[in-house]
Amino acid sequence: MLRFERKTYFDEVRDTLFYGKMNQGQVDGQEFIIDTWEDTRHTQDFRYLAYELATTIHETASTMLPIEEYGKGKGMPYGVPDAQTGETYYGRGFVQLTWKDNYVKMTPLVDPLFPSHPVDFAKTASQALVPELAAAVMFEGMERGMFRKDDKGPQTLARYFDADTDDPYGAREIINGDKHKVPSWSNGVSIGNLIAGYHKKFLHALTISAEALGPPPVEADLPPPVHAAFTLADGQALVITVNGGPPMQVLP
Repeated sequence: MLRFERKTYFDEVRDTLFYGKMNQGQVDGQEFIIDTWEDTRHTQDFRYLAYELATTIHETASTMLPIEEYGKGKGMPYGVPDAQTGETYYGRGFVQLTWKDNYVKMTPLVDPLFPSHPVDFAKTASQALVPELAAAVMFEGMERGMFRKDDKGPQTLARYFDADTDDPYGAREIINGDKHKVPSWSNGVSIGNLIAGYHKKFLHALTISAEALGPPPVEADLPPPVHAAFTLADGQALVITVNGGPPMQVLP
């Protein structure tokens, strides 16, 4: 089971991604994401996790916590309370889950992962702000391509990260088609390249923190045990020699 040594990880990202200082919310948010990944996704290529963390730092304005959409959907069709549930399905979470249909679709994917915490996003939209649930929404949505699709099908992490492909720039299509846009605050760097840069730094931090724990233990490939049953007469003893070793007497 793949795990990440936290001190190594946080020492690295503090310097490379957070200008030498993180507040408790930024630490907690990353812990929630990594904990949930370790518990539910630990066999995956952790380029996925690095890209999910990179997406989070962009989508949450570096808070690393699930946030509500600015304006809470004001002026948008999804910003109006639903007639059936009374809930308003504006963007929430690490990757801004939006629209009632998406809240409905995510429920059966996330609910089985948390048997002690029943999930129904459509009934209680604010659950999308619970950090563990928000992390699972991000994982499921980006892995399954539930947020966007094109003529080739759903936009999934596997399209951009596999044995032959490593494309964190193109992977922005999973969330938004804005990879070419250049924000006013980015010193001329496009959104796709900003997130690709974050991904590189998160991936390095994850790699060295996994290495800090050493390789996972490997179970010895032992042959199956030998079982034998003997019936001894009164006064008899059983003497056993194993693989040429010294005789061992087994008393009845």
